[in-house]
Amino acid sequence: MKLIEALRYSQPTSMAFVGAGGKTTALFRVARELLTASSTNRSFKTILVSTSTHLGVWQSGRADHFVTVNSLSDISKLEKDLPPGVVLISGEGKNNLLAGLPPSLMDGLRALAENHDLPLLIEADGSHACPLKAPATHEPAIPDFTESVVVVAGLQGLGKPLTKNWVHRPEIFMELSGLHPGEKITEKALVKVLLHLDGGLKNIPTSARRSVILNQADDPSLVAQAKTISSQLIPGFHSSIITSLLGKNLKNPDFPADDIVQKEGILVVIEQIGGIILAAGGSSRFGEPKQLLLWKGQPLIRHVAVAALKAGLTPVVVVVGSSAEEVRAVLNDLPLRIVNNINWLTGLSSSIQGGISSLPKEVGGIVFLQGDQPQIPHSLITKLVEAHQTTLNPIVAPQINGQRGNPVLFDSRTFTWLLSLIGDSGGRELFGQFPIQWVIWHDPRLLLDIDTPEDYRKFLEVYPQDEVRV
Repeated sequence: MKLIEALRYSQPTSMAFVGAGGKTTALFRVARELLTASSTNRSFKTILVSTSTHLGVWQSGRADHFVTVNSLSDISKLEKDLPPGVVLISGEGKNNLLAGLPPSLMDGLRALAENHDLPLLIEADGSHACPLKAPATHEPAIPDFTESVVVVAGLQGLGKPLTKNWVHRPEIFMELSGLHPGEKITEKALVKVLLHLDGGLKNIPTSARRSVILNQADDPSLVAQAKTISSQLIPGFHSSIITSLLGKNLKNPDFPADDIVQKEGILVVIEQIGGIILAAGGSSRFGEPKQLLLWKGQPLIRHVAVAALKAGLTPVVVVVGSSAEEVRAVLNDLPLRIVNNINWLTGLSSSIQGGISSLPKEVGGIVFLQGDQPQIPHSLITKLVEAHQTTLNPIVAPQINGQRGNPVLFDSRTFTWLLSLIGDSGGRELFGQFPIQWVIWHDPRLLLDIDTPEDYRKFLEVYPQDEVRV
């Protein structure tokens, strides 16, 4: 997986990098990846890189071209002869530091990027090479026009003492986290700082996408800690990306790791994954609403909803149509979103579209569940989500005895196609258009459908009323 895929970079965007523990590494990694087309983005001839604070003079070697600007006329000259590759633009160098651009020149650089449809990547923070930091009053210097902000934190700081050796501006980190000087930095403390409006969320424009990179996950224990931290950062951040950005700069092996990393560099991407339960159908073949049939003393639809909630899907949307009030009544005590599809007779596609339209834009994917399949365990839903976190594959589905099963997870990249479905077409229409990631599951009973009274009788025989699901 590429970092630009993990960051959901899909069009020319102004992206700022802040924090500590690898932000310059991440910035130049993104810049290099944007030069090459992939399945999720087009390539760019030129990538603009700049800083609103400062960069070490030695960092200029990471770019293909280095340009200093002191006025808007300098930017105009650059625009007339844009070189290909990664172009680093800054102020003059002094004391081994490259000066950041003031707001007026940064606005000019933004205009250049927009005129030529180019990415603009900005380092907007300093960290003195520490894995962790807390921002001072003047930090971070994120331009108001920034569309995406990436906050970086180095996991090597976990378990270390709260001192200047591990934390830049430890006195501010102490104030935000509640720790005392010299105390060990805990997961809880890091979460508190990252979610603080004067910490990780400081100065991020309201409309900007917020991503956090938990870098330096260089062993299994740190990966496990990063997953625990990530689960608490969503939805304060739209995504939490666990990385181990290693490797060598192939342009200059003397520089530390940056734009070329090992294949396993992007380990896990944790995002908000929603659930859509399709329960609008009229059950014409059955003769009565299947969603309201009883199993273990509860309606089938309630079992489905509880499994989705236990799996951590959020939000969970139930699309109702036929028997809408009856279905709503058996779910009204659960934390669900109910969407009434008044056009349910037009086919499945209208329920899919109604469900997707009700979701917040930041969801990274959705799991579609059938309102009449109560036997789906929440553990299977969790497996689908975990598989998606390591690949961001467009479609993740269970394979049972060589057959496709339910439920199915669709990445947000597929939403445009799902919204274009018509009539009774469903998600299966996309299976020929996108690669599928299969999750092997060994319970053939999950293939059971309840379409007729006879199916229901068989279901109750196969699934005893006292059987416990996991």
